[in-house]
Amino acid sequence: VPADRTPGLEQAALRVPEPVKPRAARYKPMIVIDPGHGGTDPGAISVSGMYEKVITLQVARVLRDQLVATGRYRAALTREGDTFVRLRDRVARAREKGADLFVSLHADSLGQSNISGMSVYSLSDKASDREAEMLAARENRADALGAIDLAVESDQVATILIDLAQRDTLNQSRRFANLLVDEMGKQVRLLPRPHRSAGFAVLTAPDIPSVLLELGYLSNPRDAKLLTQSEHQIRLARSIVRGIDGFFTASPGLSRS
Repeated sequence: VPADRTPGLEQAALRVPEPVKPRAARYKPMIVIDPGHGGTDPGAISVSGMYEKVITLQVARVLRDQLVATGRYRAALTREGDTFVRLRDRVARAREKGADLFVSLHADSLGQSNISGMSVYSLSDKASDREAEMLAARENRADALGAIDLAVESDQVATILIDLAQRDTLNQSRRFANLLVDEMGKQVRLLPRPHRSAGFAVLTAPDIPSVLLELGYLSNPRDAKLLTQSEHQIRLARSIVRGIDGFFTASPGLSRS
């Protein structure tokens, strides 16, 4: 084993095909993982009394460690501990870290205990349109798009540029969501129509492909039990890593750098 490679990393490289590196040979995409809820916001509570905020942070840490262990990615969390972070601040933190992908983790609860399974959300078209209008209407638009200063553009040009960026990001998000559904469906039970769309605030970055994963329902005894098991969390993270590998293998030049 070369001096700069550990046996664990070597084995991981053998298990998963090496994606083509984006742009520069040594560039590692930044994956920002968003553990839902936190602090004074516990999220859903499982039938056994476990908080959603605890489960999402556990899975986020496992996912981050697996991503870094591949040697192909950098990874960061929007919150490192049990702290409250506003929804818009989560997106802002992802952009500050130069995220190439944004993955928000949740585990919802319903009034019906018989519903179980995982689903993946990307931003809906209507929410995308509203976000583009909001960004274009802001007085200070200097950071609306990572590489373009819209503050010097007219309202009409700014709206067109934001809309173009948002459309491309939305398409990339949908492609990523479909890849995740394919990979995670091999490991866990999925809801009917597992790829869905909604206007979640954490998915509105105009220049970062973003998805929200509902890892299961804490109102369902089976899902609630599985989501607290380290073996299941490892399987979930492994399938997400494979989805991320597929995303960058198909689009090796996609990054915010």
